[in-house]
Amino acid sequence: MLVMLSICALAQGTDTLYLPPIEVTAVRASEETPVAKTNISRQVIARNNAGQDLPFILNSTPSVIVNSDAGNGIGYTGIRIRGTDASRINVTLNGIPYNDAESQGTFFVDLPDIASSASNLQVQRGVGTSTNGSGSFGGTINISTNEIIQKRNFEFNNSFGSYHSFKNTIVFNSGIFKKHFTIDARLSNIRSDGYIERAASRLKSFFTSAAYADQNNSFRINIFSGKEKTYQSWYGINENMLSTNRRYNPAGTEKPGEPYANETDNYTQTHYQAFYNHKFNKSWKFNLALFLTKGKGYYEQYKSAQLLADYGLPDYFIDTTIIKETDLIRRLWLSNDFYGNIFSLHYTHSKRNFQLGGSINKYDGNHFGQIISATIQPAVPVNFKWYDLDAVKKEFSIYGKWTEKISPQWQTYIDLQSRSVSYNINGFRNNPGIEKNNNYFFFNPKAGIIYYKNKNRIYLSYAHASKEPNRDDFESGSTNPPQPEKLHDIEAGFEKQFRKSRMEINLYYMLYRNQLVLTGKINDVGAYTRTNIKNSYRTGIELQGNATLTKWISLAGNITFSANKIKGFTEYTDDYDNGIQQQNSYALSDLAFSPAIISSVSATVIPIKNVDLVFTSKYVSRQYLDNTSNLSRSLSPYYVQDARINYTVDMKKTGKLNLFFQANNIFSNKYEANGYTFSYYSGNKLTTENYYFPMAPLHIWLGVNVQLN
Repeated sequence: MLVMLSICALAQGTDTLYLPPIEVTAVRASEETPVAKTNISRQVIARNNAGQDLPFILNSTPSVIVNSDAGNGIGYTGIRIRGTDASRINVTLNGIPYNDAESQGTFFVDLPDIASSASNLQVQRGVGTSTNGSGSFGGTINISTNEIIQKRNFEFNNSFGSYHSFKNTIVFNSGIFKKHFTIDARLSNIRSDGYIERAASRLKSFFTSAAYADQNNSFRINIFSGKEKTYQSWYGINENMLSTNRRYNPAGTEKPGEPYANETDNYTQTHYQAFYNHKFNKSWKFNLALFLTKGKGYYEQYKSAQLLADYGLPDYFIDTTIIKETDLIRRLWLSNDFYGNIFSLHYTHSKRNFQLGGSINKYDGNHFGQIISATIQPAVPVNFKWYDLDAVKKEFSIYGKWTEKISPQWQTYIDLQSRSVSYNINGFRNNPGIEKNNNYFFFNPKAGIIYYKNKNRIYLSYAHASKEPNRDDFESGSTNPPQPEKLHDIEAGFEKQFRKSRMEINLYYMLYRNQLVLTGKINDVGAYTRTNIKNSYRTGIELQGNATLTKWISLAGNITFSANKIKGFTEYTDDYDNGIQQQNSYALSDLAFSPAIISSVSATVIPIKNVDLVFTSKYVSRQYLDNTSNLSRSLSPYYVQDARINYTVDMKKTGKLNLFFQANNIFSNKYEANGYTFSYYSGNKLTTENYYFPMAPLHIWLGVNVQLN
């Protein structure tokens, strides 16, 4: 009887019987925090989770644009917030850092279908609050899987889509049993051949979690893993191919005849997480978490006409003939361990809240290359390693957050973070002799004030962020080593709640110092690496709102207008005729991949009971492929219209059956969401080569989701 009463109390929205996950609230922005944010519930995540990667579930949030190498949102995908790429977006899983420690990027393909285990998500735009892991320069994404699921249920979710796409997911939640225990589990399988030729994805994952919780304590262990095998489609296609064969994939074509069949990326990532939360009294709470993330994998390539000397091998002799090159198949390996802890102490009072938290972690990465076969096999030892390089990165960070209610309407916010980073690199594949030992200390203050009255919310905030260069930036010689990036972020917002509608306005100005961008410049060891530029900025206005027009029609939407500029940019272009680099200077130019307008609008229509139709549109204005504002090196503006129909059958005591039909890009607009460019002088002529990643025309999903109580 007590168990039933506990479950009923939780179902009514109380949290007095079970301690909520403190590790999540430590890094998230609350309603009293003066930052721009979007919270996404479990129900919204589930509704949009047809089988595409997590960035596509976030596609309708303000200032977000997404892309997909395979063209249909499965496999390698990318996300940008306010024009900044994933290496500048801080991502945490239950408060634990997820960004790759070296590239600082985020690869959701390594955690297929993590959305099916997510309790909720929060996306912060701008610097946001202090969090664990790499610095946030465009936004943060916090994924939570640790909320207690109150009722027992079993789900069998299946989606079937274009390009032989399938998603099969089994979910089990025990609910609360024996008063204090819960067990959650998931098994997922996702397959797709991709829109781009041979861009196949074979993705598998599992998630398990067991927890004990009472009024003052909770203990949870998570073990989850993802395994991906994707045929490489990260080269894009030359712009001349857009009109003849948009689906062309150059990967594997170095092999004579048919493309190499196993030009694939293979990686397995497993997460071990342990959490302990304790409530001392009504004012004080504490959290400690330990984690280990193990990753290992490689990508395989067929390479033709490779010089033996480039692999540290001597020339090969057949009688009197000297063999200097060979075709070969190689694997570029990465094996890494990322481990450490996060911690936080919380004090809550009627007028103030205080948090003290931080993280200690270490990354051990091993990079090595292996030749598994060659056409001139006697010239190459079996499974020959031509490089074997290590990297170690250590980090310690600590932050303090203080909110103080100085009157019934006014509240202040202070957030101070210190972060210490040590990063040692023992060589690079193309420059194994370069060793880097770097130590950084960053102090990142944030402050703001917020005003409440009659469901109005007005805030003003300032945040400073610092970020170390990533691995590739360090591939330089002794001259002009990369410097840390710094950002000053000023935000002001207004929110208004009406009876049947809501509106938000957010203004931002993000001033960068020493932002790292590609300039085309070759450093003193012959590598193209990013270069610090002194002054650049992003400024804009974000508008969003929703309204219930009638009982059967509702609208929601957002639009961002922005200017994203570099002051004083110098472009370097290879001059093959003279063996130098030509320079071209720009007083004011646009930052690459930073559109001036991003918008999303959705309309929901409920024509009859248990049926709803959702129409979603996305518009993104022109994006430049480099920092020169050159129209010939850009992605054209695009508009995409999606539609979805849901039918839900309430089986009362048994559960629910949900059927859906989803059509993406229903007008089959031809557009490209990502690309790259390079230029050179040859024959006294400037040649520019643009490469694009085309997105799929009309493609559909059919889904059958069964939920049993």
